[in-house]
Amino acid sequence: MDNDKAGKIELLKGDFAHRLALALAPTIKAGFPSPADDYLHDSLDFNRDLIKNPEATFYGRVSGDSMIEAGICDSDIAVIDRSLQPVDGDVIVAFVNGEFTIKYLDLKHKEEGYIELRPANANYQPIRIDADDNFRVWGVVVWTIKQWRR
Repeated sequence: MDNDKAGKIELLKGDFAHRLALALAPTIKAGFPSPADDYLHDSLDFNRDLIKNPEATFYGRVSGDSMIEAGICDSDIAVIDRSLQPVDGDVIVAFVNGEFTIKYLDLKHKEEGYIELRPANANYQPIRIDADDNFRVWGVVVWTIKQWRR
């Protein structure tokens, strides 16, 4: 199916019991900062602010470059909600023939008897999923977290 660089994902369970201090204003301006915004405003609570279904939410560390044009890069962390019903165009984590992968869900050919998992990198071909494949959508990607400084 995919080679080593094609968008594999390692699944991790999250701990949603902790709050993180939010040391900036609730919005971060891309222009000049205001000195009045230099104080602690609130806390970031993943349950409240980012995660709608904590009991069905997992993290996944992305490996590979097949989703790079979607802004999902090697070592990014995907936040995956397993309770969501996937729709055409969603970024999903799929289990295909014994492997997990992260791709766009393409349902345009469903009436013709197959669907496709589309990469976001022109160097890769879509994965065609037929009735004979061992396939399931494992979850829908709702957020990604990136590390900017390594």
